[in-house]
Amino acid sequence: MPKGLYQLDCNIAQTLNMIGDRWTLLIIHEIMVGKKTFNEVKQGLKTISANILSERLKQLEEDGFITSNLYTAHPPRYEYELTERGHDLEMVLNAYLLWGRKHLDKSFKVMKHATCGHEVELRYYCPHCEALADNVAIEPIAGGCASEAE
Repeated sequence: MPKGLYQLDCNIAQTLNMIGDRWTLLIIHEIMVGKKTFNEVKQGLKTISANILSERLKQLEEDGFITSNLYTAHPPRYEYELTERGHDLEMVLNAYLLWGRKHLDKSFKVMKHATCGHEVELRYYCPHCEALADNVAIEPIAGGCASEAE
């Protein structure tokens, strides 16, 4: 996806400009769950072509979601790991998982509380009040996406 496909002053649109193309979130997920090398990511995403995977990994590194570390010089082989920016997508990916659990005809994963074993749900938290926030409002910031306030 070319940079700037969505020419909107909107957090969602601008985020999609970085991670909204095909395969990108799945590549991030593979690295998040411990796949470190090109071949490990490729194995996890069986139908991705090598050139697309290579292209996406380069773009993810340019955009600051991952770093690469050379572990073999001949031939050059890299290990990939998430940056803080990449790790911050964990909640987004978890939200996709929870949405899929509720809305897909066939769900493939479930998210459970490690302590009691029951399924979890997504909640909002206010660090100022130190409480769960049941009422949330999306408000535009000057120059932001007007449709987000609706």
